[in-house]
Amino acid sequence: MSAIGPFPTLAANGAEIPLLGLGTWELRGRVCARVVEQALRLGYRHVDTAEIYDNEREVGEGIRASGVKRRDLFVTTKVWPSHFAPRALERAARDSLVRLRLSEVDLLLLHWPNPQIPLEETLGALRRVKSDGLARHIGVSNFTVPQIEEAVAIAGGLLVCDQVECHPFLDQSKVHAACRAHGMAMVAYSPIARGNAGNDKVLAKIGAAYKKTAAQVCLRYLVQQDIVVIPRTSKIERLSENAAIFDFALSEAEMAEISALANPAGRLVDWAYSGRQKWD
Repeated sequence: MSAIGPFPTLAANGAEIPLLGLGTWELRGRVCARVVEQALRLGYRHVDTAEIYDNEREVGEGIRASGVKRRDLFVTTKVWPSHFAPRALERAARDSLVRLRLSEVDLLLLHWPNPQIPLEETLGALRRVKSDGLARHIGVSNFTVPQIEEAVAIAGGLLVCDQVECHPFLDQSKVHAACRAHGMAMVAYSPIARGNAGNDKVLAKIGAAYKKTAAQVCLRYLVQQDIVVIPRTSKIERLSENAAIFDFALSEAEMAEISALANPAGRLVDWAYSGRQKWD
């Protein structure tokens, strides 16, 4: 498997985030470590994990086995909402670093909103984690537009992204616009809609013109809007396929055709820590 890359990056409030990364949700054990290692050997430089994924140790093993220099990597992890009280958050951040065997992460996110703890307290702790050198950058995940506005009012330009579910079947244009307005990136998890993109006739038709798969068209649609994508795969051969999205460009008409696939029932992840999340 020959190396490819480097991949383009997106500037966001001082961070340079690779537009393509590897998601690791549901990856466990040796499979996780091997996929991370092979992704980095292939040319990926962005790896996403979280404490709730229970795979930070394996992600760290894959990083070390790859031989890629730490300074060339962009590693993201996330703090679970039950650890949003200030002392608990700082402890969770340090525990993640121990599991990853890193001295710092490149990006530390709040995994879901937690209205049971004042956001000002949580973001204060997140800022301290950054100032203490445990994370180079900080951000949020699964925040709605009002929650983004609240967070920015507290943390200002320190927040570099909102990581959310995003794919052609779900309209996230309001969240994306809010992120852009504050210099933040939008990072898309489940960017291939958990495999559903591969079955879509519109994406397949467009892909045929470029000799690309429907999934590749799906990813291209997102990165062409400067949306960071972190597709997860357990298959080594898929790593190359997911990365082959920077050698073609979709026309305005094709972008519009794909945009029209969004529908109100398109959301796949509809869980919120509070049970009261109101999506945009």
